[in-house]
Amino acid sequence: MPQPARPPRRVTIPDVARHAGVGQATAARVLGGYGSASAATRERVLAAAAELGYSTNAVARSMISGRTHTLGVVVADVENAYFARAVRGVSDVAARAGLQVVLANTDEDARKERAAVQMFVERRVDGLVVTPAGSDHAHLDKAIASGIPVVLLDRALGGAGLDSVVVDNRDAAQAAVAGLTSRGHTRIAVITSASPADDAAALASGADIWTTTERLTGYRQALRAAGIPRTAEIVRHTGYDRARARAAVLGLMTADDRPTAVFTTDNVATLGTLDALRDLDAHLPDDVSVIGFDDAEWATLIRPRLTVVSQPVQDLGGLAAEILLRRIDGSTARPRRHTLRSTYIDRESTAPAPATPRPLRLPPPA
Repeated sequence: MPQPARPPRRVTIPDVARHAGVGQATAARVLGGYGSASAATRERVLAAAAELGYSTNAVARSMISGRTHTLGVVVADVENAYFARAVRGVSDVAARAGLQVVLANTDEDARKERAAVQMFVERRVDGLVVTPAGSDHAHLDKAIASGIPVVLLDRALGGAGLDSVVVDNRDAAQAAVAGLTSRGHTRIAVITSASPADDAAALASGADIWTTTERLTGYRQALRAAGIPRTAEIVRHTGYDRARARAAVLGLMTADDRPTAVFTTDNVATLGTLDALRDLDAHLPDDVSVIGFDDAEWATLIRPRLTVVSQPVQDLGGLAAEILLRRIDGSTARPRRHTLRSTYIDRESTAPAPATPRPLRLPPPA
């Protein structure tokens, strides 16, 4: 019976050294990227490595240099276009610096986040970009204590003392909802991923999803500025769940005192809202005005085109990576919150409030 072919032997540093006619220590310095060697020697060693097909042992190199040339990125939902674009911003900056990005997904689960951070710490990544799923930061403190810097993306954490890169969530939401009140809307619903806890307390403690809590605060401020009492607020907490958002909007829009406008705090809530309005055969903006937070690619493909708060998502990821690289290189600057501006884009999904809102009902089952 024929024996299986023996796998080819891995080319080693001694092999490269012999082929280049230099000592092993010299070859190791050139191939490991540390120490010094003449230009001629370096060229000879690299040529020998290429000819023999030598590949660098990343683990050994990291033991020598103390660097793995990798960044860990922990985000909430890689299927969400927002986080995909943010990660692209991180990876573009990392690639220019010669670093690779390793990604972990949490599904907004704090336990998954802690496990991902622990895994990255054990793998000794050079730094971490994290979108926190809750208020606890003990696991991030441990990462920093082990020598791995951390930068927060999209969300801040009260009391954590970490760099964070965010947008002007509260001001942006207030401006968007003010655009509705200025057009006569007084029955404005908000579909949010914040929890049904008292949101003011959640914001003060740093609990819950910071971005959505900030946006809910902006919504409330816009209503107050328009003289709309708190009793007129219409708030539905649906988490990052499209089906729950759809169900919530169906319930709201089939009520006798239905809202004339809907403001959503994230793409998942926006999609669930549009699902419900399609099922009800509601006409935008004649029956209801809709504003979404974040300018997804599909926002200009639907008709009417969606009015949105547009975020510089890729810039957020890129800036988080740049700050992290500075920390890796030894920056001792005081950690701070870096806030980028969003843009309100008024398209065709908003209009003045209808004088007499048309009743909306689900069609009878076929």
